[in-house]
Amino acid sequence: MLWTVPLALLVLLLLQTQLCVCLRGLRAAGSSSSRSRNATQQRLPGAVIIGVRKGGTRALLEMLNLHPDVEVAQAEVHYFNVEEHFRRGLAWYRAQMPFTLPGQLTVEKTPGYFASPHVPVRVWEMNPAVRLLLIVRDPAERLVSDYTQVLHNRVTRHKPYQPLEELLLRQGHIDPAYKALQRSLYHQHLARWLDVFPREQVHVVDGEALIRHPFPELRRAERFLDLPPRIAPSNFYFNTTKGFYCLLSAGGHDKCLDESKGRPHAPLSSQAFRKLCGYFREPNRLFFEMVGRSFSWC
Repeated sequence: MLWTVPLALLVLLLLQTQLCVCLRGLRAAGSSSSRSRNATQQRLPGAVIIGVRKGGTRALLEMLNLHPDVEVAQAEVHYFNVEEHFRRGLAWYRAQMPFTLPGQLTVEKTPGYFASPHVPVRVWEMNPAVRLLLIVRDPAERLVSDYTQVLHNRVTRHKPYQPLEELLLRQGHIDPAYKALQRSLYHQHLARWLDVFPREQVHVVDGEALIRHPFPELRRAERFLDLPPRIAPSNFYFNTTKGFYCLLSAGGHDKCLDESKGRPHAPLSSQAFRKLCGYFREPNRLFFEMVGRSFSWC
């Protein structure tokens, strides 16, 4: 019977050794998991959608978010164009960004950046190498859409608002002081950005083409952002009820833009619209020269 004592001690020693091995394994796994969590952090954007307002910035952001290497800030941050936000500094701006892994691209969009005179220098000071995406549409249509959104907001708050034609025309002529019109003078705003950034850091997206045929525009955006081609035609399907494409993620989740997209435009007489198109003819020509391409605008 004396042999049982050494045997029991041997068994206990083996169990203790096995327990130590297990504990070391658990600690190693926990450490690895902790390192993985620590690698996920909020980073300043490597790409910014700078405009234009009512040009399709939300659609572009949601479509880019289909890419597995992209994470987007869902809310418009207005860091560079709102003084109250800008005074809070880059630490505040970074805190508005999504958590990303190393190698993922953070994208922010605030369409108000494009037409704000002091924004280009501020963005350059944050990151001179940042990629800029500018999505444009027919400036006359953009103006009407801009007015329509403001009108909707005013009506929702039970506030009066002038008809578009009264704001747009003064004594029968286009009023150049109308703010929505000034936002559509793309060449003026782009000139300020190109005073700061080289042309190759600004990618122009055709807003109308993005809505009609999303995939080719997204493939060009992927190349500009140095992203591997991961967005496919299968990520889009046409919603006949809404009248535009909706998105389908790799996980099978679909998403359509909110109800404000595709909202019927406020009324504007055909005569006033023709005057508007005539007013934009020369500004459009200058913009086409700047970007090296033309668009089928009125």
